[in-house]
Amino acid sequence: MNQAFSDQTELDPVEPHIERSPEELRALYRARNDSARRMGARHGLWIAVSVYLLFAISDMMLIPDVAPYTIAARFLIGALVLTVIELQYRVREETIWLDVTCALALVSGYLVWLLPAAETTYVHTFSYYMIFGSIFMMGANLFFNLEFSVSVIASGFILLIFLFALFDFSDDWAYRLTMVIFYVSCFTFTSYVNLKLNRERYNVFLKALEAEARQNEAIERGQALLRLSRTDSLTGLKNRRAIDESLRDFWREWKQSNRNFAAILIDVDHFKKFNDYYGHQEGDGCLVFVAEALSNALNGYEATIGRYGGEEFLVLARARSRKQIADLCETMRRAVEDLGLVHEKRHDGVAVVTVSIGGAFTRKQIGTKFEKIIHEADRALYLAKANGRNCVRLFNPNDLEFGEESEDIAAWLNLAIPQDLVSLVYQPIVDIRTGRMEAVEALMRLKAPDGSSISPNLFVPIAERTGAIVELGRWVIETACRDMLMENRIEMVTVNVSPIQLRATGFAASVAAILSETGVSGDRLAFEITEGLDMEQQPEIGECISDLRALGINIWLDDFGTGFASLSWLRLIDFDTVKIDRSFLHDASMPRGRAMFQDMISLVRNHGHRILIEGVETEEQMALLRKLGIDKAQGFLVGRPVPAKSYPTRTLADASESRKLA
Repeated sequence: MNQAFSDQTELDPVEPHIERSPEELRALYRARNDSARRMGARHGLWIAVSVYLLFAISDMMLIPDVAPYTIAARFLIGALVLTVIELQYRVREETIWLDVTCALALVSGYLVWLLPAAETTYVHTFSYYMIFGSIFMMGANLFFNLEFSVSVIASGFILLIFLFALFDFSDDWAYRLTMVIFYVSCFTFTSYVNLKLNRERYNVFLKALEAEARQNEAIERGQALLRLSRTDSLTGLKNRRAIDESLRDFWREWKQSNRNFAAILIDVDHFKKFNDYYGHQEGDGCLVFVAEALSNALNGYEATIGRYGGEEFLVLARARSRKQIADLCETMRRAVEDLGLVHEKRHDGVAVVTVSIGGAFTRKQIGTKFEKIIHEADRALYLAKANGRNCVRLFNPNDLEFGEESEDIAAWLNLAIPQDLVSLVYQPIVDIRTGRMEAVEALMRLKAPDGSSISPNLFVPIAERTGAIVELGRWVIETACRDMLMENRIEMVTVNVSPIQLRATGFAASVAAILSETGVSGDRLAFEITEGLDMEQQPEIGECISDLRALGINIWLDDFGTGFASLSWLRLIDFDTVKIDRSFLHDASMPRGRAMFQDMISLVRNHGHRILIEGVETEEQMALLRKLGIDKAQGFLVGRPVPAKSYPTRTLADASESRKLA
C-alpha cells in the first residue's frame, strides 16, 4: 500500500513524443486540416463559380455570336457543381471527394465553355481570349487547397484540353508555339509553386505539432508540479496548504449559499509511543494505513481529507445535521480500529492503533473567520483525548465545556499570574488524636477582570484542558512555599497536582528548583493527586512521582473512591496519606452508607496508609471519625479556607518545638 500511495504523489513523467511513420503523420495532417479543407473547398467553389459566371460579360463583349451558348454552359455547369458540393458537404462526404468535385468543376468548366466558344467567327479576338484558360489551371494549383496529386491531374487535363483546342483552332505555328510555351510554363510554374506550398503547409504542421507536444509537456509537468505541491508525499492525501484552501472554499460556500459542513480533526492515539517503539519506517506505514482507512470511510460522503500535520488529519464534510457528522466520525473511528494495527505500548487495555476525533458543525453564531471552526474542532478533539481516547466528541456551544464563558476563562487563565487574577487560600488539616493543626491545603482562587469570583469546579478543568494548569501549578507551589513555609506559618502545605502536571516534561526538576530557591525542605510539601487515570496507562506519571519522592515530597491520594482506578493506584504507589472523598462521610448517616464507609476505611488501612477524611462539618461526624480511629480531618468544622496572613508567623523556636511534638 505504501507503493500505491507513493505512486500518486510522484511527479508523473509526460509521455514523450512518439515517432510516427510518414504515413501516420500524413494521416494526422489530413485529419487536423480536414475541417478547414472542407470549409475551404465549399467556400472556394462558390467564389470560383461566381467569378466564372461574371466572365459571361466578357463572352458578350468578345465573342457575341456564341455568347448565348457559352453563358448557358457557364450557368449549367455552375449550378451542377454547386449542387453537388452542397450535397457532399451536408452528408459529410469524405474531404477527398469534395476536392475531386472542385477539380472536376475546373476541368469541366473550362471544357464546356471552350467547346462552344471555339465556334466563334471572331477568330482574332478569340485567339487572345484563349489565354484566359490559364485561370482554370492556376485555380487548380493555387486557388484551391487541393492535394498535390489532385491539383496536378486537374491542371494537366486543362493543359491537354487547351492543346487539342489550340491545334484544331489555329494553323499559325508562331501562335501555336507562343501559346504552348505560355501554357506549359504556366502549368510548370503553378505546379511547382503548388508543390512548395503543400510542403510548406506540411512543414508548418510538423512544427506546430512539435510546439504542441512541447506545450502539452510543459502543461502536464506544471500540473504534476502543482499536484505535488498540494499533496502530502507520504499518504497521498492533500497537504496542509491544499486542505486549507478547501476549507476556505467550504467556508465561502457556507457563507454565500448556507451549505452546512463540518470540520473534523483526527489524531492517531499514542502515535509517539508507536513511532519510538516500532521505528519511523513503521510509523510512516501506520500513517499510510490510517490515511487509506479514513479515505475509504468517506466513500458515499461529500467530503475531502488532508493530512493536517504529523499524525493529525482534517476532514471537511457536507452535512445536513449533527447526527450525520456523528455517524461519519464513528465510521472513521471504527475503520481505523478495524485495521487491527498492533500497538503494544499503549498500556490502556487497547492493543491496536486507534484515533480520537473532534468535530465542529457550522452554525450562525460561529463567527466570521474560518479559523473559528477549526478551533472548535480542536477543542472537541482535546476532550475526546481527555476522555480516554478512541472516541468521538462534537463541539456543542451549549455544553459548559464548550461555552463562550469557558473561552473567556481560558483567556483569563493566561493572564492570571501577571494581572493578579489568581490567589491562594489555605484550609487547615488537623490531627484528630491531638487536635493539632498538622498542615494546610493550598486552594487556588480565580477572579474575573471585573472582580467576580469563578468557581474552581469551572476554571480548573479549563486550565487542564488548555494546559494553563502547568504554569499555574508551579506558581501555586512557589507561592505556598514563600507564604507559608518560608514564614514558618505551618509545618506542611499540601498542593493539588494534576496528572497533566505530572506528565509535563521537567515538572520534578521545576519543583526541585523552587525548593532550592526558597530554601524549603521537600518533606514539608505534600502533593495531592486525584485518582482519575489508570497508572498503567501513564507510566511517565509513576516515573515523575518517583523523582518527587526523591526530593522528600509526600504523595497523597485525593478524592479516593470517586475514580475508576482506585485499587490500581493503591497497588502501584505507596501513598503517605489517602484522602477519602467527602461524599462517603456524608452518606455514613445511613446504615448502608456507614457500612460502605467502614469498608473503604478498612481497605485503605490494610494497605498501611494514613487516612484523611474531608468535608467534616458537624461534631457528630467528628465523633464518628474518632470512633473509627481516623488520622486526620479537614472541613468547615476544622476551619475554612483563609489567606496566608490569617496564619501567624512563628519563630524558629516555635517551629522546632512543633516538630518535636509531631
